[in-house]
Amino acid sequence: MRVIVIGGGPAGIRATRTIKALKPDTEVVLFRPEYKSLIYCAMPYVIEDIFPVEKIYKKDELITDIGAQLIRQSIVEVDLSSKRVKSEDGSWHKYDKLLIATGADPIIPPFVPKGLTNVFVFKREEHLRGVLDRVKSGAQKAVVVGAGSIGIEVSQASNKAGLETHLIEMADHILPNLIDKEMAEILEEKIRKTGIHLHLSNPVQEVRGADYAERILLKDGTEIELNKNDIVIFSIGLKPNVELFDKSGLEIRKDGIVVDNHMRTNIEDVYAAGDCCSFYSGIDHKPILGKLATNAVPMGKIAGINIAGGDAEYDGFYNGAATIVQGIRIGGTGFNETVAKGRGFSRYVVGYGETTTMFPIFPDPGFVKIKLIVNQEDHRLIGAQVVGTMCITERIDLLTFAIQNKITVEKLAKLSYSAQPYQSFFPANNAIVIAAEDALKQIG
Repeated sequence: MRVIVIGGGPAGIRATRTIKALKPDTEVVLFRPEYKSLIYCAMPYVIEDIFPVEKIYKKDELITDIGAQLIRQSIVEVDLSSKRVKSEDGSWHKYDKLLIATGADPIIPPFVPKGLTNVFVFKREEHLRGVLDRVKSGAQKAVVVGAGSIGIEVSQASNKAGLETHLIEMADHILPNLIDKEMAEILEEKIRKTGIHLHLSNPVQEVRGADYAERILLKDGTEIELNKNDIVIFSIGLKPNVELFDKSGLEIRKDGIVVDNHMRTNIEDVYAAGDCCSFYSGIDHKPILGKLATNAVPMGKIAGINIAGGDAEYDGFYNGAATIVQGIRIGGTGFNETVAKGRGFSRYVVGYGETTTMFPIFPDPGFVKIKLIVNQEDHRLIGAQVVGTMCITERIDLLTFAIQNKITVEKLAKLSYSAQPYQSFFPANNAIVIAAEDALKQIG
């Protein structure tokens, strides 16, 4: 069997490794347009000079050491009815099964003039190097549009690199797709204390300039003046990279290629995984955006298992994610309140729990705050948020597991947990349990 994989990001790599692990004799050929694949979430830390670009390259050996073939070329044409694809050198390549893992590209709003030399998105190596070149050429300001995880991390990196930094968000709080307003307040305070200019409920209305962005105009009338070396970075969302397949016969929605829970498309022997896909929430099984590496990896694994002859299913997106703001960790999973309301969960309760992150007898014991969102009709956990001074990803993962397994708040209130002076509050309580008990009181 010959398998072609288009795309060398998280989904493509995971699928390739899964296929070769299960069926070592399968010929797998991965086409990747980039010279190197990057660890995307590490890109902001290059700006603040924690490590060089080369440190965030993924090793090609992830593909080649398992016996798969890596071809550094784009696919420029597909003929799915004849089971073949055309690479940029003009060669046609036959396949028995095809995996599309072309990812998604960042969006620049249509009102931004094209060709402005100091306007960037932030996804690929050329974007990162373009920003770095500006910093080295004497940039004094950075304007970051969009206060999601990438926008926050890029704005903090720009600030640490010595640039006057503006972070602009159209919503009334940062991380609007991840957390709710009250959970964001401590983070916004931290951001402002660093000197970053935070503009909330204040979207960009206009970008003026001929060769470069000379002026940014916000809704409230604020104007930010820029010189030719200053930087504007848009981090407002992603669109699936699927133009190659427009006339291929694939079923494609606005948010990507439609797949079933086996990662199969509507065309036989053609699979898709990762950011190029349209898929649904694991909570209510309705379509939802989920363009995260932590979704792409399991989708790639499921696709790989099934291409190799298995029968694995993907449950859906839960969108567990985390970031950090000036030493404060923040994460969310499932639905926040805004998303829950928008998806028809009109009857839900919210529970809060807070403890220190170490025994409170220690100096500076830190804190962790939990927010749980519980569907009042069946008492299932449908969302959770965590803010704290120590690593919170394990708590997010635990709460995602609870959502995946339709755990009720009654069961969550009975969570059996560990305790150790440097790693937890006193054994007498746990922030997740406190939040669950708080929610139960409201259910009655």
